[in-house]
Amino acid sequence: MDMANTTADLHILILENPSSDAAIMEQVLSKAGMAFVAKRVNTRAAFIEELEDFQPDIILADSRLAGFDGTEILRFVRRDHPEIPVIMVTEALTDLEAINLIQAGAKDYIPKDRLAQLPAAVQRALTRERGIRARKSAEKAQHELLEKLRFFRALIDNSSDAIEVIDPSSLRFLDVNDTACLDLGYSREELLSMSIPDIDPAIKAGSPKLAMVKAEILKSGKASFESTHQRKDGSEFPVEINARQIELDQPYGLNIVRDITQRKKTEAELLRLNRVHRTLSEGNRTMLHARSEQELMENICNVITTSGGYALAWIGLAQHDESKSIDAAAIAGTGKDYVESLRLTWDDRPNGRGPAGTAVRTGQTQISHDIQNDPCMIPWKEKAAQYGYVSSIALPLIENEMTIGVLVIYSSEPEAFSTGEVSLLENVANDLAFGIVALHMRNERDHAIQERQQHAEQLRASLEDTLQAIAATMETRDPYTAGHQHRVAHLALAIAHELGLPEEQIHGIQLAAIVHDIGKIRIPAEILSKPGKLTNIEYRLIRVHPQAGYDILKGIKFPWPIAQAVLQHHERMDGSGYPQGLKGEKILFEARILAVADVIESMSSHRPYRPGLGIEAALEEIEHHRGIRYDPQVVDSCLTLFRERGYHLPA
Repeated sequence: MDMANTTADLHILILENPSSDAAIMEQVLSKAGMAFVAKRVNTRAAFIEELEDFQPDIILADSRLAGFDGTEILRFVRRDHPEIPVIMVTEALTDLEAINLIQAGAKDYIPKDRLAQLPAAVQRALTRERGIRARKSAEKAQHELLEKLRFFRALIDNSSDAIEVIDPSSLRFLDVNDTACLDLGYSREELLSMSIPDIDPAIKAGSPKLAMVKAEILKSGKASFESTHQRKDGSEFPVEINARQIELDQPYGLNIVRDITQRKKTEAELLRLNRVHRTLSEGNRTMLHARSEQELMENICNVITTSGGYALAWIGLAQHDESKSIDAAAIAGTGKDYVESLRLTWDDRPNGRGPAGTAVRTGQTQISHDIQNDPCMIPWKEKAAQYGYVSSIALPLIENEMTIGVLVIYSSEPEAFSTGEVSLLENVANDLAFGIVALHMRNERDHAIQERQQHAEQLRASLEDTLQAIAATMETRDPYTAGHQHRVAHLALAIAHELGLPEEQIHGIQLAAIVHDIGKIRIPAEILSKPGKLTNIEYRLIRVHPQAGYDILKGIKFPWPIAQAVLQHHERMDGSGYPQGLKGEKILFEARILAVADVIESMSSHRPYRPGLGIEAALEEIEHHRGIRYDPQVVDSCLTLFRERGYHLPA
């Protein structure tokens, strides 16, 4: 064995007195061809110090030093550094003394009159120790690998997303998780006999979409896109696919597939609600500036079709003639001749049993989600199909408990009128009816003003209800933070009361808290629910959400600074926040309350990338940074709530 090669850079700590004996040991080892660096010590204190600083590979120790015998040396090393072998080099010992040293942990015992045996003893001790370390390391690595494999399999099978392993060349499935089977309605055995084109006809050999995906993977190693998957029963659903290629013993394709049906519905619902909000806002402005009933009705119909994006809108006035006819007073959109051909009435005869006539007769909103299959629309469905009308809503125009007409809106989309949308459109209809009567009865101005105030309160209530609906809808995208805005609002409301703020200001704070994270609607769901550490790009995307929330809310006329509070809720008193880096009094007081409530709820609740830290950790955070990051008044009120008032966050 070549000792020079096997012991290169060897560190030897020699505990010996006198130093001449230590020098002899070094000479013996050098003559044997060992390359080493030695450090000599002869006291307990020096030994302990060099044990840490010098970090020896092996220790050569005399077992009979004054005040520090061999047994104590071995006990100390075994306790603090069991990985370092110790060889006792001493005067001749009895067999019993030698056995005691070996049992105490010495790797060998070399009498000083036999130092020629020392190199071989050192080599044996090092070889034995390295073998032990290597075996333990291998056993640990194997155990960790098995645990990781079990963990990853469990993680894959319990993933809420479908996971597919495919052969990149044939697109055949090599493995799938349980979610993929549930989403598609196939067993694992069935899917393993199939390929991607069997469930996604758009992705097949030679298809443009496949070419696009392969090009993107070749460019960056991954691709993200939306597509449509087909279940075993033939039904289809939208999906978002994150595809990448991994290299193991051969190339594999890995697809993470998320069913985005609900997301698409949510996006469509939010889009419709935003359109109706614009319609409501512009409709109010139209009513303020209209100079006549006719101008008001025409402008409202135009707003509904342009800002609201509906295919057709018309207003019919109920006549009290013998036939109880409904006269079209204003029309906007495609299909003026369609409306003129309807010849509707509001009596209980065939031409009066459609949605418009029934709405006037009963004073109730009438919705046709599917015109072609609605029995009430049989007389008009063929004509409606020619113009592409798929669904409709008829809203009675009621003023002073009297139905004066009907607002009818047609959409080219099926199931177009959701609960939230209907509520807002009913407000449009209510305001329209009020406007018609107000313009018609100018001589009753005082009464008209009172009615307008009542409608304004209804509008405010509907805006608040809409905020609640938007917040609830938005939180369905991220199951990990579901209820976050509700709990922040609950705590912000309690802090505001503790501070003794006026009720009107408190109400505004509560509404701002309910939608303070509305801007996250623009952040991909996979980032919001990502279980690991965010990348810099992902983190910057998250930091955009206050500005995005402000952009969504700024066009809505609230009596409170809700949009500004949402924009500033991540600002900090010392200027370390975002997005504007505001300091101190430049931060809206409402936003300072939201900041503390948001930190408390976020830290104490679970997140995909960490478990909840608990309420005490959250309280320590705001207390530690009181007057630095967080407003001291708000912090004191929050601490009082939890530590003196017994406040708890709602479930």
